[in-house]
Amino acid sequence: MFTGLVETMAEVSEVVSQPPGVRLIIRVPRIATVSEIGDSIAVNGCCLTVVRIDGEKVEFEAGEETLGCTSLGALLAGQYVNLETALCAGDPIGGHYMTGHVDAVGWVAERRDDHEWCMMRFRASQVQLRQMASKGSVAVDGVSLTLVDVTEEDFSVALIPHTLEVTTLGQRRVGDSVNLETDILAKYVERQLENFGE
Repeated sequence: MFTGLVETMAEVSEVVSQPPGVRLIIRVPRIATVSEIGDSIAVNGCCLTVVRIDGEKVEFEAGEETLGCTSLGALLAGQYVNLETALCAGDPIGGHYMTGHVDAVGWVAERRDDHEWCMMRFRASQVQLRQMASKGSVAVDGVSLTLVDVTEEDFSVALIPHTLEVTTLGQRRVGDSVNLETDILAKYVERQLENFGE
């Protein structure tokens, strides 16, 4: 489990082809020193397993399914990703509960900067939009955000200067793809309502 409070941004050092997947090598001293092989770490909101640690670099393997359902397949060396280590029992929860299981890929539909602040709109599928509500929570590239409004085609969030500075959202532009994970409680409620309807 994760909370959506990004611990650090880090640069992708290499993307090594390993058909049908890839090996992601990320230089992240802050996490490399406290991680072990087998640990779960959210990379842009996608839960991946540490398979190797080499000094300041942490390595992950992303399979065909992961590459097809997330934006990780488009990563290139030199780009930055958001990282968060797994939640431990007793840790404070400042964001919201996240599984690290990306639901879908969305796109930046609009970016409106206002001094150091920013409003962004993201396109998403009807399936994901049904699981969102104004003032509820959503994870965008692993960042826990509060929804401002939700329409039939997209949703918006207001980003504070701190979030823009310490996560990759500050680098996002119109047309960029992002990983989306809706609130797990919304998924369970929707499922129960479907069963009740049957």
